[in-house]
Amino acid sequence: MTIVGWLQIVLILAAVLVSAVPLGALMARVFAGERNVLSPVLGPVERGLYRLAVVDPNREQSWLGYTLGMLVFNAGGFLLLYLLLRFQGVLPLNPQGFSGLSPDLAFNTAVSFVTNTNWQSYGGETTMSHLSQMAGLTVQNFLSAATGMALAVALVRAFARSGAKTVGNFFTDVTRATLYVLLPLAIVTALWQVSMGTPQTFAVSATVRTVEGPEQRIALGPVASQLAVKQLGTNGGGFFNANSAHPYENPSPLSNALTIWQMLVVSTAMVFAFSRLVGDKRQARAILAAMGVILVAGIGVAYWAESAGTPVLAAAGLDPAGGNMEGKEVRFGLAASAMFAAVTTGLSDGAVNAMHGSFTPVGGMVPMVLIMLGEILPGGVGSGLYGILVIAIVSVFVAGLMVGRTPEYLGKKIEAKEMKMAVLAILILPVAILGFSAVAAVLPAALAGLGNAGPHGLSEIYYAYTSAAGNNGSAFGGLSANSPWWNATLGLAMLLGRFAYIVPMMAIAGSLVAKPRLAPSAGTFPTHTPLFVGLLVGIILILGGLQFFPALALGPIAEQVQMLSGKTF
Repeated sequence: MTIVGWLQIVLILAAVLVSAVPLGALMARVFAGERNVLSPVLGPVERGLYRLAVVDPNREQSWLGYTLGMLVFNAGGFLLLYLLLRFQGVLPLNPQGFSGLSPDLAFNTAVSFVTNTNWQSYGGETTMSHLSQMAGLTVQNFLSAATGMALAVALVRAFARSGAKTVGNFFTDVTRATLYVLLPLAIVTALWQVSMGTPQTFAVSATVRTVEGPEQRIALGPVASQLAVKQLGTNGGGFFNANSAHPYENPSPLSNALTIWQMLVVSTAMVFAFSRLVGDKRQARAILAAMGVILVAGIGVAYWAESAGTPVLAAAGLDPAGGNMEGKEVRFGLAASAMFAAVTTGLSDGAVNAMHGSFTPVGGMVPMVLIMLGEILPGGVGSGLYGILVIAIVSVFVAGLMVGRTPEYLGKKIEAKEMKMAVLAILILPVAILGFSAVAAVLPAALAGLGNAGPHGLSEIYYAYTSAAGNNGSAFGGLSANSPWWNATLGLAMLLGRFAYIVPMMAIAGSLVAKPRLAPSAGTFPTHTPLFVGLLVGIILILGGLQFFPALALGPIAEQVQMLSGKTF
């Protein structure tokens, strides 16, 4: 580890915080339906979209109506994307002449993009036509991200309102999230990416002559437009199979810094928007502090582990500087690679600029653990916020039990119904990860896809289902996941991780919005203090440790111990 490496990390995080404050203020005005700086230009477009869709933006929905609207909307998105992928071969804008995807791969990919996971069992530039990339994958990058933002705002309204029956209008919230937040940011950052060398063209490929003499064909396409929204929306699925390690998706250290900023800025701004909507800006500092403590710790552990290298490579003289550069871009180095790995998994992004399967065992365990903690650091756009609010509810309940105070959060009493729904939501992740992993670890059809034996092979299984259920999308590269077993079960894990979590979360919103919002009293446990931050961090770590430590002990921890004795897998 070096001072220069840490300086890179600090500067990027500082840039995120500086830009997230005004963006959060804009988002609060957008979701409150107030006039904002973009209203003169986008207001008429918004109203036109409502007329076209026959939606009354002022007609609000109960939590159940909001949830059903979300489910129907996403089911329609899944069906349209599935059909597009299946019939890709006979549709236009297919200059490569790609055939349609197989049923299991089309199912996996459609589920992946609708759930904001963007798991890539397919190879982007060798599988997807321009139409599929633009009208299918890019569109869902917008809509799945906007869905997460809308759901988070619905839960925030439940805290902000008192004795109400409705939590907003899903279709209005999705429209505003897309039109006022994601689309302007995507246009600006896509143009910035183009200026740094990212392609944006309908051309299929470019032919170049290599330094050795032979010619090589390099795939091209509408890359920048998809790249911008996939990072801003914490989707992560790349135009190219190598994702953000590909020089056309991530041409330089500057573009790498921009990519990390893109991944973090909207999710961080959601926290500031939340604090404004509930009328207490101190809440943003507390939640961001809890998120930041664990995320920075994850970056530090990954950076340390990769800087320490491995005894085997050191003995062979292959890492004379003491660092593990296997699977990493020399353009970025260890610090930027470690930060990218932690950020993309502390979020629900999943884009990679280095191969996580090539990290040291502890270095590779960090991104896995950050997903297992619930994708809340700061998590996906919207999903990270509602995820940490569910854990905050558990935290104040635990605090109430310890000190004998009535559990309260933001003026709402936390009672049995909210706790039952919160626990049900929290259990989704371990059930999906450990349940599918247990079956895959003994099933020949699943084991055939592993590229490594021993604890590293087990880690490949854990990481795949962790990434799917956590709606992340990154992977250990040794797993060959494009088979009926993996496509089907990973798709089911994605659905559980997204929608089985959302339903109990929205039930919490429906219960809270009907309750009166109480003024703070002498018996209220403050949720903006360092004590609450410590409690929240502790609950997050305890939940992750209790649920997943045995699995980690058999996978990356066992591999680390054996690596130190000179054995690799």
